[in-house]
Amino acid sequence: MKALIVDDEPLARTRLARLLDDIDGIETAGEASTGREAVQLTDALNPDIVLLDIRMPEMDGLEAAMHLSQLESPPAIIFTTAYNEHALAAFEANAVDYLLKPIRRERLADALARARRINRAQLLGISQQEDSQEGAHVRSHISANIGGNLQLVPIEDVIYFQAEQKYVTVRHLGGQLLIDDPLKSLEVEFSDRILRVHRNSLVAMQFVQGLERIPGGRYEIYFRAIDDRVEVSRRLATTVRKRLKGIGG
Repeated sequence: MKALIVDDEPLARTRLARLLDDIDGIETAGEASTGREAVQLTDALNPDIVLLDIRMPEMDGLEAAMHLSQLESPPAIIFTTAYNEHALAAFEANAVDYLLKPIRRERLADALARARRINRAQLLGISQQEDSQEGAHVRSHISANIGGNLQLVPIEDVIYFQAEQKYVTVRHLGGQLLIDDPLKSLEVEFSDRILRVHRNSLVAMQFVQGLERIPGGRYEIYFRAIDDRVEVSRRLATTVRKRLKGIGG
């Protein structure tokens, strides 16, 4: 079985790799130092198990695990950390195991034995837990499975979300992609940066250039970075004008 080691501390990765070398049937497929790297390498290397630290820069381990759940063949997750305050969250998420540093060989071997059977329900449980804790853990990235590959978009690059039937279009600086997150959950999770302007649209306030009145007494949002326009509903027009006061338009 192949294992990916994810930790922002080089010494911790080295020690874990040495422990894995002493356990039969396990090989180190690679190493990552951030949650974002972990997602990218898992997509590329397809490890059976990911040994995942929780506190890391760019993207923490809990968020990385949630993104990994979208892969077609997600790996089993074993959390590794120096802090025990995340233990309850990890077990509520159906984690295979939760190892406190310094990690003992016997404890690691036991966790790996339990992880030999890849557990998709474990990763789906992480995703469901995130959904149930509104505002408890705000993602730094949006992810989508595109043709079998996982694409990550930093939330600060997202210009607007627009619901279309069963999916939501994410318009970002690099283009667009489709996700199946409910618009309402996106509104709650990213409430500090986005604004609802229509029943099917959320806009990132940092990219709003202004608000323009168009024929029929309606309004449209226009943006700094792109030529797209997003309609503002009559019901929300007053609220949107107040929130965007001072931006221009």
